[in-house]
Amino acid sequence: MGKLYPDAAAALDGVLNDGMLIASGGFGLCGLPERLLDAIHDSGVTGLTFASNNAGIDNEGIGKLLRTRQVKKMISSYVGENKEFERQYLAGELEVEFCPQGTLAERMRAGGAGIPGFYTKTGVGTAVAEGKEVKTFDGEDYILERGIFADLAIVKAWKADETGNLVFRKTARNFNLPAATCGRVCVVEVEEIVPIGALDPDCIHLPGVYVQRMIVGGPYDKKIEFRTVRERESA
Repeated sequence: MGKLYPDAAAALDGVLNDGMLIASGGFGLCGLPERLLDAIHDSGVTGLTFASNNAGIDNEGIGKLLRTRQVKKMISSYVGENKEFERQYLAGELEVEFCPQGTLAERMRAGGAGIPGFYTKTGVGTAVAEGKEVKTFDGEDYILERGIFADLAIVKAWKADETGNLVFRKTARNFNLPAATCGRVCVVEVEEIVPIGALDPDCIHLPGVYVQRMIVGGPYDKKIEFRTVRERESA
């Protein structure tokens, strides 16, 4: 069977389970796998743990899943701009594992490389280090961080060829690449599928060996988290 599926629900068929760990690409609303997140929402699975830079905003991205109480834990870096996230956390309804942004990216990358753990100075002496092993190298303390090995990775790419080689567009590359590598199954939504050989090999960001399933998700609205404008000054 080829890697291309007709829609997000079909691409996720058989890989969703209650209580699973999902690595999700995206940064705010940039490069967000929104079709796949909508399909997860519609599937009704619960007790999910998401490893993602943030949880989108209210009613967008993972924020939709928070509204329906399908998420039990977030492993994330940026936890602002989402009132329901804030409410659930302060009420003790949502578990949050706060992870510095670079550390989160490296935890995903490490999982994709089969590395179970690594030491970093980031977070030493802060709440981030609580409960973690501390080791001294050359007189400096480092904390042990665990690689992320997700049950499922969901990502958004710009272009793909029919074998799943991916190109991400500009900053939408963000967490999509490390998230894609750390999932046991990687499902990708793309804006465009091109024939094999159409992509410049030197411009491929993620080889198709990491990708099991794909959908064409476009067309997309280019959402902006906060749109601010000012009146144009008269000449």
